Amino acid sequence: MADDLRQKVQQAFNKVEQKMKDVPGYKGYKEKEVRREADKLLRMQVARGFDEQRRRLVNVQANLVSAGRLNAVLHLDRAAAKLQLLVDRLKTASYGYSGLFSAVKVQEAELDALYNFDAALLNGVDKVRGCVEKVAAAANDEELTTAGNCLIRVAEEMNETFGQRQDVLLKVTPVS
Repeated sequence: MADDLRQKVQQAFNKVEQKMKDVPGYKGYKEKEVRREADKLLRMQVARGFDEQRRRLVNVQANLVSAGRLNAVLHLDRAAAKLQLLVDRLKTASYGYSGLFSAVKVQEAELDALYNFDAALLNGVDKVRGCVEKVAAAANDEELTTAGNCLIRVAEEMNETFGQRQDVLLKVTPVS
């Protein structure tokens, strides 16, 4: 999966970009751009996965409102808000850019680590999906509370994990 997005970005080069790859200095610059673009595409894919689960949760909440189970809806609002926060953070996250005169230079290894970190977040989408399925299948308030707590816990875990993403960028070496 990780290499697939990078290959797709590289294949999207037009003929001018293909010729420019032979210009000294351009190849390294372009390779970094490919890594950044692949990471951005991956983050958007992960964000869509979490957002899809959030929308499923909202549909479950609508069904609960129709059934008159308002207390359960309030409990699930917390999970929906945490998922929305995660989606927003994914969509607006830094993509490892460092300018020509930046004090901290982001190298290919750090960009690869950032991409791998974001790829690992895909597992979180499956965890959230499992919790949402439990919420949707809950037959009574006790099961719904248990499933809702599972979802809140996993959403918090994903937000905490994403909070560690910045550490990947901070491990870069400063320019001496």
